[in-house]
Amino acid sequence: MIGSRAALSAALMMVSVTAMAADYPAPKEGDWIAKDFKFHTGEVMPELKLHYTTIGEPSGRPVLVLHGSGGSAASMLTPTFAGELFGPEQPLDASKYYIIIPDGIGHGKSSKPSDGMKTAFPKYDYEDMVDAQYRLVNEGLAIKHLRLVIGNSMGGMHTWVWGVRYPSFMDALVPMASQPTEMAARNWMLRRVMLETIRNDPDYNRGNYTSQPRMMKYAIAAYRFARPAARSAIRRWHPLPPRPTGWSTSSSR
Repeated sequence: MIGSRAALSAALMMVSVTAMAADYPAPKEGDWIAKDFKFHTGEVMPELKLHYTTIGEPSGRPVLVLHGSGGSAASMLTPTFAGELFGPEQPLDASKYYIIIPDGIGHGKSSKPSDGMKTAFPKYDYEDMVDAQYRLVNEGLAIKHLRLVIGNSMGGMHTWVWGVRYPSFMDALVPMASQPTEMAARNWMLRRVMLETIRNDPDYNRGNYTSQPRMMKYAIAAYRFARPAARSAIRRWHPLPPRPTGWSTSSSR
């Protein structure tokens, strides 16, 4: 009985915390079409659809939030991220800031190869993705200056690119879980293995596939397994140095 009461109390506490974490204005979704979008390859798409989510009012100080690889605006609306930033008296209080979270090219509800073009979709890189974000903000939302650009993982890499391509367009940059260097070593190898696994699947049919190649799920599974295993090996052979006295767990990253 005591255990059941404890479990119920814990569950109610979690519900309460989640409710408090989501205490910010309801997200609003929208689409904007970038006309004649030119990619770094020279290819031009007459219409590039860019989906985005906003939180707060346009009168607030604009902040651009960028998601990671394979994610979307929805992946940034979790209690552990949005719930810690966008609520009342939090760092990016949506009553004061206008939060803009675009779906990157190839992600979410923005234009992507699987919409129909498949491998005929223009080859795009981080600069193309950032240029699309810039056009969305500058042309689509008519915002001429951002208070902040903040991104996680791939979004962090985009944040670095923003600083190079549009250095005067924002007051501050916060790139998270990223470094201003090219992808290399284990990260590059794992992604290359995924690509080659899919391309060598007979279902891929040189890009003219009619359904998702069967090897796709195996490539994703192998990547997910390899990442924690590789991190474990790195820690085993290259242990982290002792943490300086006075450091807290939250600052060790």
